[in-house]
Amino acid sequence: MTTIKVLSVNTSTKKGMVKKPVESIQLTGIGVVGDAHSGKWHRQISLLASESIVKFAADAGRNIQYGEFAENITTEGLLLHECKPLDRFRNDNLELEVTQIGKKCHGDNCSIFREVGNCVMPKEGIFARVIREGTLKSGDELTYFPKIVNIRIITLSDRASAGEYADKSGPQIKLLVESFFAKINRQIVVANHLIPDDPKQLAHLVNDAVSAGADAIFTTGGTGIGPRDITPETIRPVLDREIPGIMELIRVKYGMEKPAALLSRGIAGVSGKTLIYCLPGSVKAVTEYCTEILPTIEHSLYMIEGIDSH
Repeated sequence: MTTIKVLSVNTSTKKGMVKKPVESIQLTGIGVVGDAHSGKWHRQISLLASESIVKFAADAGRNIQYGEFAENITTEGLLLHECKPLDRFRNDNLELEVTQIGKKCHGDNCSIFREVGNCVMPKEGIFARVIREGTLKSGDELTYFPKIVNIRIITLSDRASAGEYADKSGPQIKLLVESFFAKINRQIVVANHLIPDDPKQLAHLVNDAVSAGADAIFTTGGTGIGPRDITPETIRPVLDREIPGIMELIRVKYGMEKPAALLSRGIAGVSGKTLIYCLPGSVKAVTEYCTEILPTIEHSLYMIEGIDSH
């Protein structure tokens, strides 16, 4: 685990102004009490690493004071812009969740830009919201907890679960998921399950994963029109919201070349805060589906958590 030190806490009464160091700040559900940027939104608190400030000061040829880039919290010990939304910082007193990396620079419309001649916040500052309220002061420490995306994969196959042949589609999803998240520098944990085409076993595994806070569930198999294809019927009642567009796109895109792909009844949606995707049961099909689905997952998780990252 990485621990960062708080070098300064800073506030201002107007947006776009340099913030001034104060003895301590009170963090509540709307951000820093008395600060211009507090409110019911995802950018309640701004943080900037001293490592970024030192680099900028050397390039600018002048000293930079804490708060001069309008950051609420000045830290040491981690390059904050390498964090990702949904990562967290906590100590015994409070907890923050990262919601955005960088921001749009307002240029001459910003007093910081006019006074300093440039601004490091748009590139290397980060924003967070308060998860657990508390007080923060200079000298305090926060422990960094990167978000670990929890993925469950469920293969439905009477024959594979009976040992008549090996499950290949489940391991293929795992391979694709691990490769994708490695490319975007996200930590993940993946669990695979192999069961018969049994609605009770499927419902139990899905409900258990949702209750445990899984971020995404992929099922493979049982989406056709055969008598044992029960996946959509079992999953649909669990969903709070369906996401029809992505499955429609996949069916049309690949069905143009292979009409049999149009027979898949795969569905997607959200249960609680868990994304659920029901895929066909072949290696080729899950590869095609994951090619379209995986690039949408991060943004989907942000939307579920109420983070406006447009």
